[in-house]
Amino acid sequence: MTKQHWRPGTMIYPLPAVMVSCGSTPEDYNIITVAWTGTICSDPAMCYISLRKNRHSYNIIKESGEFVINLTTKDLAYATDWCGVKSGKDFDKFTEMKLTPGKSKEISAPIIEESPLSIECKVTKIVELGSHDMFMAEVVNVQADERYIDEKGEFSLAQAGPLVYSHGHYFELGELIGRFGYSVMKKKTKEKIKKEKEKGKK
Repeated sequence: MTKQHWRPGTMIYPLPAVMVSCGSTPEDYNIITVAWTGTICSDPAMCYISLRKNRHSYNIIKESGEFVINLTTKDLAYATDWCGVKSGKDFDKFTEMKLTPGKSKEISAPIIEESPLSIECKVTKIVELGSHDMFMAEVVNVQADERYIDEKGEFSLAQAGPLVYSHGHYFELGELIGRFGYSVMKKKTKEKIKKEKEKGKK
């Protein structure tokens, strides 16, 4: 197998394409599309977003210390892209994309009602890195759309048609091929069946 050597770059794909909502008052509400985002800790629940200093949302989030990560879907693909290429200096993105600002439980920044999952965050630290600054944040509340919660209380984001970003392109996810731990569960199940059969022979 022959491989090429490229200059260092951020090639960790796919990534979630999220719409980050911010602003303490309706006059300041804005949405910025972010792919540089992820989980950094489970307990306490923490995540991050990375922004360029020249983005309109940068100072809004820096001053308020709050933001909401709104997961996106296939149906929100157009709005997700539009909110990433247009500036909040020139447009009211909620109005332009016919999105609904909803009330957060723990912070002032709005959620996006059309999102299947909204993660309310409080900034704990800003790390200056280079082209982007990382906003590390604690998750203070999560709002999930009840349409995707089954009778067992489990949330199924797959039903919403989640959107991901890969090197300049948007994709919807494909078919389920397994769940966490399935690689060892099969083995455990086979061993259990084998033991039960041997036990039955005795």
